[in-house]
Order: sequence, then C-alpha cells, then structure tokens
Amino acid sequence: MRAVLVEAFGPVGALSVKEVPMPVPGKGEVRIAVKAAGVGFVDALIAEGRYQVKPPLPFAPGGEYAGVVDAVGEGVTHLKAGDRVIAGGFSGGFAEYAVTNAAGVMPIPDAMSFRQAAMFRTNFTTALHALQDRGAIKPGETLLVLGAGGGTGTAAIAVAKLLGARVIGGASSVAKRDAAKAAGADAVIDTSAADWREALKALAPKGVDVVFDPVGGAVTEPAFRSLAWKGRHLVIGFAAGAIPALPINLALLKGASLVGVDIARFSFMHEPAQAQSNMRQLLAWFSEGRLTLEPGQVAPLDQAASALNAVLSREAVGKIVVEI
Repeated sequence: MRAVLVEAFGPVGALSVKEVPMPVPGKGEVRIAVKAAGVGFVDALIAEGRYQVKPPLPFAPGGEYAGVVDAVGEGVTHLKAGDRVIAGGFSGGFAEYAVTNAAGVMPIPDAMSFRQAAMFRTNFTTALHALQDRGAIKPGETLLVLGAGGGTGTAAIAVAKLLGARVIGGASSVAKRDAAKAAGADAVIDTSAADWREALKALAPKGVDVVFDPVGGAVTEPAFRSLAWKGRHLVIGFAAGAIPALPINLALLKGASLVGVDIARFSFMHEPAQAQSNMRQLLAWFSEGRLTLEPGQVAPLDQAASALNAVLSREAVGKIVVEI
C-alpha cells in the first residue's frame, strides 16, 4: 500500500509517498481504508519530532481521518467491514490503510462525506470543548478568535455563532479574513497591523469576554490585555511557534482567567463521557444543517508534505484535507 512515511524526524518538506506493507489489525483494533485525512498543526509537529508525543519510527503522519472499515481484529463487535467511520490518534492517516484502536472509531452519518468527516473531529470538538466547557461562553458575549482563518479558527467561529456569541475574527491576511467572514464572523481585524488593538477597541470598547487563542507568540499578551472584566483567555496552542509569557498582574486587574484547553486529555483520559456528549451535539448540528463543513483546500496524497508545510508556515486558509 502507499503511505507518506516518516523514517527519521526532520523537515516535513522532505517527506514522500512510499510503498509499505499492509497493516494487520490485532486484538481490539480495526483496519480502515482511508478516504480522506485532515491536516493539522500537530501533525506537522509530530512528523518533525517537535511534539511531546513521538510515535515509533517509521510511521505515517495524520491524526484525523475518515474511511471504510476494511477488517476487524479479535474482540471487536461494535464495528464491521463496510462501516463508514472517522478515527483519530497521533498518526496513521496519510496512508491508503490505517490500523487503530477500535474504541476510538466512530460511525459517521450517511449525509457526511469523507472530506467533511476528515475536517470535523479535531477542530470542531476542540472548539466546542474550549468555548462551552472551558470558556463557559454565554449568548451575547463577545469572542475574539485569533488565527481566525485557519482550520481551528473557522471551526471556533462556526461553533461560537451556534452558541449565540458575537464573534470578532483576527487574522493576518485578506484571504484569511475572508475565510473568517465566510465562517460567520461578525467583524474581522488585521492582527498583522501594529495598531490592531485599537481596531479591536473600536469594535469592543469594553473589551472582549473570551479570547480563543491557537496562535500564541506576540499576539497573546495584547489579546489578554483586551479582555473585559472577568474575561477568559483560552489557550489552544502555539501556531506562531513561540510560547508567550504574561505579566500575571493582568489577571488580577481584570479578574480574568487564563484557561488551558487540551482536547486529547479531555477526550481520552479525564472526561470521555462529556467528550462523547459534545460529539453527539456537533453531529446533531450537522444533521440539522446548522453546521456547514467545507475544506479550504483538498490535496492528493502525494502533496501531503506540501500541505503539512502550508499548515506549519501558517499559510493555510481554512482546513486542508488530503484525499486518498
């Protein structure tokens, strides 16, 4: 079978498609014929060996993918060959076939395409967990989404609108701001401009209630300073590459909270029941036509390295999906 193979940690641009043996599902596992895989920032970090989780070499990157169950291992009873499913983990998706623990595999609705499924699980579950469970956002509150033109940012905008928030999208290019508007942002600002906080103040004179921050770096402190009284700053990740430091007196002066969001630990270690409830809510919104899923770009498997590079360099607009 064909797979993008990480044989040694290094730049994602050096990755290529290779022929590898067909994986065999063991006890409690399933083999999935992969049809589409989402491309995320964490995928690129894992492929370069810069993430806290390092899969054993060699491996195929791609932690979020959709396809058809091809074979089941011993003890698997809730899935069967032919089921349309979504799966996730830390690797495996950039390949024609992937073997994974059956417990983390979920059927998808007939109306959901493989492209839609591949961009659904990580970004939208992160957004709902962040805004609902960690940020406790309320209808009518104002949310600032940083990195608003990326896959996580556009998901946060869509979910926030369903939760009744007013959304301001912050992004560094016209294309990304257009993507934020298309996702439902009420207003957008250019966070690459030196005076972007002034533009934000014009839109939210009393400050924003919640900040959704998957970016980190230089934008975090000014965003935190822009919080209203009792504001919540949600730490999603560090796509800018730098982990910022904050003067903690800012939290005191604003009665504000810095809130961590870790979707993996939430889903698989600490609160799996709530995670499943969130997934059911998202699927219900999709089935009701209230949640629209459209990838920003679709690339073939042999362009997966370029897709990873685009995400890593923050050039990607919307969610990139690799189609197999």
